[in-house]
Amino acid sequence: MKPRAAALDDAAAMRRAGADLLSLALMDARNHTLRWLAALEARGALLATDGGPAPLALAARAGAWQDRWIARNVRRQCGEAAEPSALRLPPADAAIDAWLAGAAPAPRADALRAWLAQTLETTLDLLSAAHGDDDGLHVFRTALRHEDRLGEALAERAAALQLHAGGEPPLPWREPPAFAERAPVWLPAQRLMLGSPPGGGAVPENERWAHEVALPEFEIDAQPVSWARYVEFAEDGGYDRRECWSEAGWAWLQAEGRRAPRHVEQLRGGVLVQRHGELRRAAPGQAALHVSRHEAEAWCRWAGRRLPTEPEWECAALQASGRGFAWGQVFEWVAGSARPWPGYTAGASALDALPAQPAGVLRGASWMTRLRQVHAKARRFAPVEADTMFCGFRSCGM
Repeated sequence: MKPRAAALDDAAAMRRAGADLLSLALMDARNHTLRWLAALEARGALLATDGGPAPLALAARAGAWQDRWIARNVRRQCGEAAEPSALRLPPADAAIDAWLAGAAPAPRADALRAWLAQTLETTLDLLSAAHGDDDGLHVFRTALRHEDRLGEALAERAAALQLHAGGEPPLPWREPPAFAERAPVWLPAQRLMLGSPPGGGAVPENERWAHEVALPEFEIDAQPVSWARYVEFAEDGGYDRRECWSEAGWAWLQAEGRRAPRHVEQLRGGVLVQRHGELRRAAPGQAALHVSRHEAEAWCRWAGRRLPTEPEWECAALQASGRGFAWGQVFEWVAGSARPWPGYTAGASALDALPAQPAGVLRGASWMTRLRQVHAKARRFAPVEADTMFCGFRSCGM
């Protein structure tokens, strides 16, 4: 058996975690949320917004989800089969509930911290008495995935608001890694089981269910496209070349007036990015960051390459890590639109319901993703113009 500290970082282990390990992980996730809350409060940024959600509201969603789907849900032991319209117990704090619904002023930070402590305590008490099967643990496993995602969303907000990383307490932030370029990887034609199989554990909705697909041979970049490679596109006039862009991408580009990815001040002659309230020079070996799928597709057309399909990306992540295929630096755009796998089901408490509007798919994870959520089968849905996430891309040979 793995030591508990190691298991907290093991994505496969956490998907099957029992009550003891889940308790540790939920406490770890809440402590991470509170570290963000303290750092943002010290910078006067809890209610800051630039069109995105206020950090205070993001932090509150962790407690709100647990309050609604665990503490107040009298049918929590039914897991996903719980009837969403069933009667619920009263909220832990009616004023915070009203604020999140837009019907009351924001609470003080100390009141929110007390409420977050209360909701976690209730969650842990109910977890200790939960049935140890997948239905009984479903809402607790989903709560962990939800709060870990909120931690990453707080990092994205800190980047968008240009909050200083220094000071006391420091932001829970790490710098993006850089890597040396490697040759692309070739994989042979094969049949792949795409998606996750049933049979126990917490399987996110959009990974359901595993199904066999035929995969022709393909060549794929060993790493995400770096700033060094992306700069070549800009220096060759990529943002002015209509032939590089799809019709929708060109319309987006003209409407936004973009000359570079979000938070980039300069591409030619070295990449200068806005980070933590100042201009910094990005390492050429870092993955290009905050890239919309429109920009990723334009780079691929310019380079005579293409985005990988979901089966290609998943196949390489599963089979080619020993041959230099590296992922987890940025979420990566893949080709195609968000769609369900055969047999897809999503209950009322789902975090990854299929979008109502057409959307793209991101695979992998970013350097700010908690390690217990870094899984080769993971999928995320987002609008193709989205670029506030820590998103990039890699390419395949034509």
